[in-house]
Amino acid sequence: MANIFNHVVARIVIAMAILTLPAGLAFAAYPDRTVRVIVPFAPGGGTDTIARVLGAEMSKELGQSVIVENKSGAGTIIGTDAVAKSQPDGYTLLIATFAHAVNPSLQSKLPFAWDKAFAPVILIGRGPNVLVVKAGSPYKSVKDVIAAAKAKPGTLTYASFGNGTSAHLAGEMFTSLANIEMTHVPYRGNGPAITDVLGGQVDMIFGTAAGVSGFVTHGSLRAIGVTSASRSPALPAVPAIAETVPGYRVESWYGIYAPAGTPPAVIARLNSAIGKAAKADKVRKQLESEGIAISTGTPAELDEYVRGEEARWRAIVKKNNIKPD
Repeated sequence: MANIFNHVVARIVIAMAILTLPAGLAFAAYPDRTVRVIVPFAPGGGTDTIARVLGAEMSKELGQSVIVENKSGAGTIIGTDAVAKSQPDGYTLLIATFAHAVNPSLQSKLPFAWDKAFAPVILIGRGPNVLVVKAGSPYKSVKDVIAAAKAKPGTLTYASFGNGTSAHLAGEMFTSLANIEMTHVPYRGNGPAITDVLGGQVDMIFGTAAGVSGFVTHGSLRAIGVTSASRSPALPAVPAIAETVPGYRVESWYGIYAPAGTPPAVIARLNSAIGKAAKADKVRKQLESEGIAISTGTPAELDEYVRGEEARWRAIVKKNNIKPD
């Protein structure tokens, strides 16, 4: 019994000693086990693809396994909330997207404080969405879509990978600026949405470049417009929607967050490792081929960019009275 008591006391003393070490020393061994990256979408979409390619390179840089876990639903809120409520130790991360900056103004109540529940780690990249239809669609241009929508208001449909995602808001801004009516059909991820566009159940999607580029390359989807203010270097032959609808601009982005309270030393380690991973030839070539421009930087730069996007979209949501379906 005395041996057991002494063993317990020894473990308590060791634990207290670790807790009293300076943050840099206490987490000097980070990471010493598997790191999880939560994707708040279903498998098969652009965000999922980016997370898996990046995760493989992160594993090399961190010296530990990096697994990708999909937690989809509620316009990314379910997966995002799971990270917000995780231990702030650097072992559970969120790959955040456009929806992270839009949900605060689109949703009346979130289960987390978007501006306080997370610690920014790094911005990975930015790129346009692409308006695509199936290869056999009668719509060959943005003008065709607008004409059809005006002829039969509300009958054309556009898919998205969830309420509040870039595909949803890109469609909302399009219908608002073009003064047309189309019906939004939300899915639990890019994969299911693309499947129904390919099958003809839905007319189109303003998909992320990462999510649709492969289908465009193989000819099963036709790209008729990009959502950036001007044409994308990755798709130079595809017109910008703004060429037909002046003032139109929507940008997708990908960034990594940890739960608030994650030690600065861990954030710094992750920032360095993910920054190097994003610039690895395999990752860079894949992202750039999908229209994503690598734009890594400091945690503060991610925070500044996303706060700016949140303010911009809050004004747009309010002005156009955009509501989640």
